[in-house]
Amino acid sequence: MPLTRRQLIARVAAVGGLQAASAVMGLLGVNGAALAAAENYASLPTASVGKGASVVVIGAGIGGLVSAYELQKAGFNVTLLEARDRVGGRNWTVRGGDRVAYTDGSAQVAQFDDGFYLNAGPGRIPSHHQLMLGYCRELGVELDVLVTTSRNALVRPDLSQPPIQIRQAVNDSRGHFSELLAKAVNRNALDQELSAADRSHLLSFLKTWGDLSDKLQYLGSARSGYKVWPGAGDQRAQKNDPLPLQTLLNPALTTALMIDEYPEFSHTILKHKGGMDRIPKAFAQRLQGVVRLGAEVRSLHNHADFVEVGYRDLKSGSEQRIRADYVISALPLPLLAKVDSNLSAPVRKALGAVQFGYANKVAWQAPRFWERDYQIYGGLSFINQEASGLWYPSGGFNQAQGVLVAAYNNGETARKFGEKSLAEQIEISRQAVELLHPGHARELGKPLAVAWSKIPYALGPWLNHEVAEPDYSLLNQAQGRVYLTSDGLAHSGIGIWQESAAAAARRVVRQLFERSQASPVKQTA
Repeated sequence: MPLTRRQLIARVAAVGGLQAASAVMGLLGVNGAALAAAENYASLPTASVGKGASVVVIGAGIGGLVSAYELQKAGFNVTLLEARDRVGGRNWTVRGGDRVAYTDGSAQVAQFDDGFYLNAGPGRIPSHHQLMLGYCRELGVELDVLVTTSRNALVRPDLSQPPIQIRQAVNDSRGHFSELLAKAVNRNALDQELSAADRSHLLSFLKTWGDLSDKLQYLGSARSGYKVWPGAGDQRAQKNDPLPLQTLLNPALTTALMIDEYPEFSHTILKHKGGMDRIPKAFAQRLQGVVRLGAEVRSLHNHADFVEVGYRDLKSGSEQRIRADYVISALPLPLLAKVDSNLSAPVRKALGAVQFGYANKVAWQAPRFWERDYQIYGGLSFINQEASGLWYPSGGFNQAQGVLVAAYNNGETARKFGEKSLAEQIEISRQAVELLHPGHARELGKPLAVAWSKIPYALGPWLNHEVAEPDYSLLNQAQGRVYLTSDGLAHSGIGIWQESAAAAARRVVRQLFERSQASPVKQTA
């Protein structure tokens, strides 16, 4: 099956980085300016250009918060409407006592002890996310290091076989592949001609890279770990026997072998100290008097000289209307498609064409058996089962307990997983822990499941670009006095999540700056 544009960009970025991805995007006709690297953090003008013009921002996720924050700094009169009782949107940290309600009427209350939490949405900030890191600096949000990979973590691609330590899977694969390539080089069986010097250099590299013997054979490596670690007295080291090549060719092993090659998982990765929702809360502190929570937007109508937004005050149940010179909608595109509006028919059709993807997490509070018995400090384990992966906590090492994410999946697996009952989701998660860490499932407690397709005012974690990409050329244009911003309107093929929301918001803010300066508006009461 041929790669989609998004898949191609993602794979090129994983190998060649952002510059390579940007070049491919240009060849594919994708606007490279949408990449986070192209939106310089310091590039917005600092002058007061708003002159009191009024703007309603719809949605207090990262895109809406960035929009409102930058507009307020520039002298606009801003109102930020949010249906939830909190800011952050899909940046959501769940703590003990928090309620997780689903659209089907079911609900859970998190039972975590004080100090424990689940980042239900984004859980990390890669070091190339310069916009989000810039806002963390500006707003004084403290950061910690997040451990995304651990060679001590486990992978179980074949449930009929025991788990494999990722250290061994990575290094035995490298050793076997090096031996195969070395044999081909010796036979001069490569498609391209190599000089004698080139072949010698390549063989020398393969010997080191794969830890091959003098006869260019892979006989095992200390890099793959030990059956018996070297110790005092007569305790001599015994290396692990190499895994058979056939075991390592299992396609279900690929993610574990490649995880830290992807930019969004490669070090250094950061997280907000105390929970990812520290950043939306920091924005909200700067936007006091601007944010209206419990304001469910129902309608959006363009007029020649103003925009009118209708919303329901969920606290009082009353219907409210507000007029402004401009509106920025930061709603996820499929949610905006459900709002009554007089946007043009092509725009409404384009909004209706995009669909959400799927993602789930199931978390447990448990004794830290993964540290005590497996020496796993952070990182992810993988299993060929519906829960897909385990994500170990990156902080609080050697504390008595921690929060273990024991289902972390997306795509079609997540769609099917989310259709199951809460009890079934929790049981599958428990089974995944038992399959990777036999005997420890009984230690799990206080489970919490989050299926994003059932979370009100979200209905999904991100857009499903495999089904249909948004009509960027249309939706990135001003729609009269209405501007659309969304993580789905920045080309996010390389996994830039919050960064793409911030980049798209800053692009719209820049457009509004330019429009306000070019043609001052009559301010709406």
